[in-house]
Amino acid sequence: MILPPLTDRALAEIGGTGGGPDTLALLVRDQDTRRMLLLRAVLEAADAAGADVCPPAARERLRADWALLEAAEAAHGAPARAALCHPLLGPWARHCLQALSFTNPPAGATPAPDAGAVPDPGPERRRRQLLADLAHFSAVAAAVAARAGVAYAVRLSVHGGRLALPGLGALWVDGREPVAVDAVHRHGRLTLSRPGAADVSVFLEDGFGAWSDSRDWHPAYALPGLLPDGVPLPLEDFDPYRAAPGDPQCYGLTGPATLDDGERKNWLQAWSGTAGALLPAGEGRLTEAATLLRCLVPLATPDRATAEARRGSCSATRSEAFGAVLSSTPPDATRLAATLVHELHHAKLAVVSEMVTLHHADGQARYFAPWRPDPRPYDGLLQGAYAHLALADFHQRRALDGSDRAHLDTDWSQFARYHAQVGAALPALVGSAELTPPGRRLVEFMVAAHVRMGEHPAPRAHAVRALEYVRTARRLWARRVPRETRAPLA
Repeated sequence: MILPPLTDRALAEIGGTGGGPDTLALLVRDQDTRRMLLLRAVLEAADAAGADVCPPAARERLRADWALLEAAEAAHGAPARAALCHPLLGPWARHCLQALSFTNPPAGATPAPDAGAVPDPGPERRRRQLLADLAHFSAVAAAVAARAGVAYAVRLSVHGGRLALPGLGALWVDGREPVAVDAVHRHGRLTLSRPGAADVSVFLEDGFGAWSDSRDWHPAYALPGLLPDGVPLPLEDFDPYRAAPGDPQCYGLTGPATLDDGERKNWLQAWSGTAGALLPAGEGRLTEAATLLRCLVPLATPDRATAEARRGSCSATRSEAFGAVLSSTPPDATRLAATLVHELHHAKLAVVSEMVTLHHADGQARYFAPWRPDPRPYDGLLQGAYAHLALADFHQRRALDGSDRAHLDTDWSQFARYHAQVGAALPALVGSAELTPPGRRLVEFMVAAHVRMGEHPAPRAHAVRALEYVRTARRLWARRVPRETRAPLA
């Protein structure tokens, strides 16, 4: 597979926080290509592992799963392959590769520990966890093949009391020990059989989800497409890899949540107005979200005393889960729209960083970022400035449009703050000698976008408050951070 190149035009559009259809398609194509390469790498790593790491039966199971997926693609075409690019299969693949690399290093090599990783649980527990992880691929293959209409009879393995079948739902079983489940699919009906329990009959819905009269079955849930003709958007609150074991917590981020009916209705209520909240910022923002967003992962509502928590929400993206936005239940459609703009720009820049090297800066946290109380490394500063620049553009365009009168004052206030925050960060970004030529062009496009926004300033009261906010943040930061650890331009 050949990875698509990043064109100069695409870099210019992305640097200005935009992106036409061709540019967005380029980002998607890059990530889909990388995903297929990553899945193939998992299969090859399992084949290369010794029998003490990956037993022959597990390798044969992986090959059978891949064959079932090939049958699904032959029967159903592009939708079956698209299922392999579902965001949350990325964390699964990375987790498996990390485990295979750790348990089967080259002769004389010592695997480097990941920052934030959990302590080594020991060889036997690592091996059991790896086998449980690899078994998840069987559930993925079974779900994709059922959706493609392929008839099969396979044995699945439940670990941790839940068998998640992506896009269909999840089967709850008693206990935490591994349980074998025989799955038979015929003509849209999936029969799940396990020892000591009644069979569960699951009937596939048209397009997404599956229902059953068994209380052990919990159907997957999806929100309507963002565009009128769009595909349903999964609200992923079952998938075991929506937050992989041992992942470090991001700043102010809560853990994944499993939603009840009331919480799903709250999501639907906010989601139903999101397209309308994006449109005043331009059709490009709506198209961008519809193109890049592939699923939402609910997070628990924050209870920590942070600014985000006081506003009642937190959100994030994961570079290995392109297309997924993690978020606590949004308070309203406008806030959800802003969250999508913010997080999808983190995702866009993460893709660009994989396609080209933007800088050679080290990871030392020494830069002032007005949106964080702690020092940031250069890459973190670049990511934050880029996402906040997109938010400034989003709120300014909404304010200039003026159709949402209820949020007009808030939009000007938010624009003023984000514009001032980015303005305080840009000198350090521009002044770095560690930028590569593509990185420098990207930052220069960001500067140009920031200057253009300044041609339509917020009302004076908002602008003054925003500048004072940044000055105060800088003074507080200077008191907390020793001078010798700060970046020269901070």
